[in-house]
Amino acid sequence: MHARKERVAHYLDTEKMLPGDVRNLAAKVMQSAQWDDEGPALAGLMGVDHGGAPSDIDDEYRHAGVDDPKIFITTSHNPSSRLKMFAKEMKLIIPNSERMNRGSFDVKSLLSSAKSNGFTDVVILHETRGRPDHMVVSHLPNGPTAYYTLMDVKLRHDIPDCGTMSEAYPHLIFHNFNTRLAKRIQSTLKYLFPVPKLESVRSLSFINHSDFIIFRHHVANKGEKGMFDSLTEVGPQFTMLCHKIIRGTVDEEKAADVEFVLRPYLNTAHKRLLLSKDMPWKTDDDVARVDRETDMAK
Repeated sequence: MHARKERVAHYLDTEKMLPGDVRNLAAKVMQSAQWDDEGPALAGLMGVDHGGAPSDIDDEYRHAGVDDPKIFITTSHNPSSRLKMFAKEMKLIIPNSERMNRGSFDVKSLLSSAKSNGFTDVVILHETRGRPDHMVVSHLPNGPTAYYTLMDVKLRHDIPDCGTMSEAYPHLIFHNFNTRLAKRIQSTLKYLFPVPKLESVRSLSFINHSDFIIFRHHVANKGEKGMFDSLTEVGPQFTMLCHKIIRGTVDEEKAADVEFVLRPYLNTAHKRLLLSKDMPWKTDDDVARVDRETDMAK
């Protein structure tokens, strides 16, 4: 039906005679077209590069900043000691967050409890054989929910001489997030954090490199003259890859509309950059310099 409407509209716009196969249906098609909205066009955007993110009117984060977010952090069932440690460090990274042991609660019970206690987001951490490898970020009460694969996770315990972690509200740095899908992913992460004070010494960096999001956590140091002159990495370190976004909460995964899904096995997947067409660094020398400055674990 949508294709017929477009075909009839094309002939009417160009003032050409309608072909016989659509002439009899033209009146009926155009009568129903007056009730059309942007639904079909938005549906056509789902699953493509920019993910069909909603307009400002439908933005789930339009009231962000009015109140500080309140984050609910938990793990999968029967977490290992390393996953528990990672959850504790995530609680330190995200201000105004509370960590809860999963126990025997299912996802629906967790979200019901989180909603009734005024939480704005739920973060669920998963593992495979003792290694944290997955994170789900679900915005309450109506979504969206983003699914991230975690790689190269290094806890603070793995980084020598990382020092203590400041609990001030952090400044956020999002680098090389240029496409519509990138802005959508940025929103799912950015609104986990409250608005920081100007003098805050903490900074969290999310750097997009070939659709992989590199996370780093730094604290600024003051020199002899009272000016910030250096950064100290305090961990943890990890790399994220967003592989799915749905328009709903995590308990509605099977019923919710899929806004974006990563399809790495297409023939052209290796040629496509979904979050930005540019590299975060200009030359290989820049990459080597950043690695030397930030990779404390090596």
